[in-house]
Amino acid sequence: MFEYGPMPPMMFGAMIVFLLLGFPVAFSLAAVGMLFGVLGVVFDHFSPALLNALPLRFYGTISNDLLLAIPFFTFMGAILERCGLAEDLLEGSGQLFGPVPGGLAYAVVIVGAVLGAITGTVAASVIAMGVVSLPVMMRYGYDMRLATGVIAASGTITQVIPPSLVLIILADQLGRSVGDMYAGAIGPSLLQIALFLGFIFVVSKLQPHRMPPLPPEARTKSGRELLWQVAKGMVPSLALIFLVLGTMFMGLATPTEAGAMGSVGAILLAALHGRLSWSLTRQAMAMTMRLTAMVVFILIGSTVFSLVFQGMDGGHWIEYLLSHIPGGVVGFLIFVNIFIFFIAFFLDFFEIAFIIVPLLAPVADSLGIDLVWFGVLLCVNMQTAFMHPPFGFALFYLRGIAPPNVKTSDIYLGAIPWLGLQLILVLVLILWPQSVTYFLKKEAVVDPSTIQLNVPMPGMPAPGGAPAPGAAPSFGQPAAPSFGQPAAPSFGAPAPAPSFGQPAAPSFGQPASPAPAPAPSFGAPATQP
Repeated sequence: MFEYGPMPPMMFGAMIVFLLLGFPVAFSLAAVGMLFGVLGVVFDHFSPALLNALPLRFYGTISNDLLLAIPFFTFMGAILERCGLAEDLLEGSGQLFGPVPGGLAYAVVIVGAVLGAITGTVAASVIAMGVVSLPVMMRYGYDMRLATGVIAASGTITQVIPPSLVLIILADQLGRSVGDMYAGAIGPSLLQIALFLGFIFVVSKLQPHRMPPLPPEARTKSGRELLWQVAKGMVPSLALIFLVLGTMFMGLATPTEAGAMGSVGAILLAALHGRLSWSLTRQAMAMTMRLTAMVVFILIGSTVFSLVFQGMDGGHWIEYLLSHIPGGVVGFLIFVNIFIFFIAFFLDFFEIAFIIVPLLAPVADSLGIDLVWFGVLLCVNMQTAFMHPPFGFALFYLRGIAPPNVKTSDIYLGAIPWLGLQLILVLVLILWPQSVTYFLKKEAVVDPSTIQLNVPMPGMPAPGGAPAPGAAPSFGQPAAPSFGQPAAPSFGAPAPAPSFGQPAAPSFGQPASPAPAPAPSFGAPATQP
């Protein structure tokens, strides 16, 4: 526990205490970091020279191009939340699935997945679907706990399905590309949708009275008219999904560029629905500003905390504790997932990503765990923070827009089965890691034994019969035999004079002796031998 001194565990414990007392996260992290930085200097456990790196780390945080994608995706989600797209999707899908038991629940899950793929924010999905679908479910006799649970759960799909904001932050904290994180999240998001739909199917068969089909008088559209309504809501959404995700997966755009294009596409969709106005744009910009400022301040606070914590060997302390957990990699994964699940009762996903994940990533890397798979696994686990008290934000959002006759106890109790389905998905990812890694690009593996270096030596002919670069002209005469001996080094001496057609004397393996310099003639003619 104290292999690296008492400061690291004391600092970690102080951070937990400050957060539980309810102080703002960003200021709590910065205050704990500075306080223990001073204590570390006083007790000679921390070098004050490390604090000189703080300005550079602040600048690196603010100038991070990857984090610029967060305001773009937030603005896109805020625009789509108010532009009427959710209403069109839910109305058409509800009419399409209405004749079967649980049809509205099926529609909510499918529309939640589509909205998640084009908004990237849980608040936008839960609020939009709760406003539209909850009154309809209540009107046609849906069980209250089932109705509120499916709305809250379908909104949390946004946490896992790209372009999730959490995946962007996890990619930054784990040092992996956003494209790899998005590709790895495709499998888990499809599995989660399948689990939710499967649960609705089972309940509709066992307890059909809890989710009755729509009565005939409510199914006002059918045939070509119904298909046109579904296509009118779905095709623009799919086009925006391709604009945001397709361009990234094809390598045509970075996450920041894709977010910018998505913002423009959201504005165009709002204009097509006749909802674009200055008031809507101003509300979306205000929401984007608040969320972005919160993220930046948490990043700055976590930077102060992590710099001091690492300077006190806190990273080595965490690695020592986690690497000695019984069970090796499996024991580490079990402990981490239980820890993340319970700490999500008190921290939201931003705080977990900025505070806890940087401490876990080095340990996972040292154990040989794929960090993309590890990040997606943590993302699936962290989405449970939206579904359980006391900080279940999806439940808060739903409580805010639900009618007064909906009990808060029904909202919380209705979330329990869906929370269990999310934990089942965590177990599936641990037992079946290929569900994440299958969609990742396979890196080319080169066998060193197959590498051949075909580099022509000086004086050797190049392929095709061309003379080697730098070789002396032969004037059509064959080169003198070397008898296996290497050429003598020139040490910078000028190249020998050309032979003008005379063959060079054979060396018979002996190095050529330098010719003596001629005697001065002082103007007299040279004597003949």
